[in-house]
Amino acid sequence: MAEPLAYFLTWTTYGTWLPGDARRWVDKRGSAGTPYRRGDRDRLALARRRTKQAPVRLDDAPRHLVEGAIRETCRCKRWHLHALNVRSNHVHVVVTAQGQKPERVMTSLKAWSSRRLNQGDRRARWWTRHGSTRYITTRASLARAVEYVMNQ
Repeated sequence: MAEPLAYFLTWTTYGTWLPGDARRWVDKRGSAGTPYRRGDRDRLALARRRTKQAPVRLDDAPRHLVEGAIRETCRCKRWHLHALNVRSNHVHVVVTAQGQKPERVMTSLKAWSSRRLNQGDRRARWWTRHGSTRYITTRASLARAVEYVMNQ
């Protein structure tokens, strides 16, 4: 399989998009692919009881810290950052990272962002455990991903 042109990565802040959420959610234990599930009040209530801290919402200052950390990480690792959008409860990144798996790229970006955030407000967790990792294999899909991230 050829190296993808880029990855479209998305992850959420801790506690803001739980299993059972009415906006749909991904069940990693499900079948092949990305099995999206509909809202489930009982599962959502269970997930809320299992959270270990309050949900994380990023206001302007932390959002800027995360953006800076991601830009710096990409620059240091020589990854090409095509698009970035840090929202109050999630992050979108379109990045080319030759020779790297998307999970590894996302883990690095989340880790360096957490380190930067922890300099001002120490938390046990800033992010959900994983996120969405999509392979971008054509110039057209790269353009669509960048458009989505920048102008959603």
